[in-house]
Amino acid sequence: MVRNLLTGETFARGAEEETPSASTRKTSIMMAALKAVEEGRLDLDEQITYEARFAEEVASGMFRYLTPGIVISLRDAITGMMVLSDNVCTKMVFERLTLEEVDGYCKSIGMSGTHHRFLIPPLALSPDHALGSVTTTTARDQTFLLQAILDAQTSADAAAKLGCSQALCAYALQTLKNQILRYAIPSRLPFGTVVAHKGGTGKRGRMNAGIVYRDGNPFYIICAFTDDVPQVMADGTPGYTMSLETIGKLSRACWDAFQL
Repeated sequence: MVRNLLTGETFARGAEEETPSASTRKTSIMMAALKAVEEGRLDLDEQITYEARFAEEVASGMFRYLTPGIVISLRDAITGMMVLSDNVCTKMVFERLTLEEVDGYCKSIGMSGTHHRFLIPPLALSPDHALGSVTTTTARDQTFLLQAILDAQTSADAAAKLGCSQALCAYALQTLKNQILRYAIPSRLPFGTVVAHKGGTGKRGRMNAGIVYRDGNPFYIICAFTDDVPQVMADGTPGYTMSLETIGKLSRACWDAFQL
């Protein structure tokens, strides 16, 4: 799904089709955690000790290579979960919530096609896994969530619908802007383009959902999910390369076409 934020025009293809979420799920985890902060059940300044168990069954991020005993805040754990997709940090955050809480949060704000089913995806999961064995989402749900976070920057009512203060929603948007992985959506855009986004690496596809800025203003939202991508394409190109390139080309097409 793509939304031109200058005109409000929306384009969609299979936007309500449930697909593996991979790490795009983490945006909703972040928002559920911030709702708990708003309610006083969690504290962003809480100190969390990195234990060796956090690195078990983890295949993303850098914390798994670091020495246990490091102490970081919940705020920093959310940062690690989002800007480097570090699943040690994801465990730190998610252990302070429950699957039911995060899944219920999504349903409560209108993300009916998003289903959280695990803390961390199992490493041994085969590419032909059933959708019901992973967390799933839709391009429409991710567009809705990003639009809601964006709306909350200027509307207290929009922030309240997310269960957070405007200050916490501003923190969420800045955290998305801090993303350091620049593949997919930003890959073909001019150097330095601000993109508030979260990507994902699935067993059989790549995903990316984000808000692209131009001249300091929100320009368009794009949420793209690929699935059932072969490990190797017919010409020998790795499937993940084609997935990321396709998303990048879609983003560039929006960049070029939406300019007034």
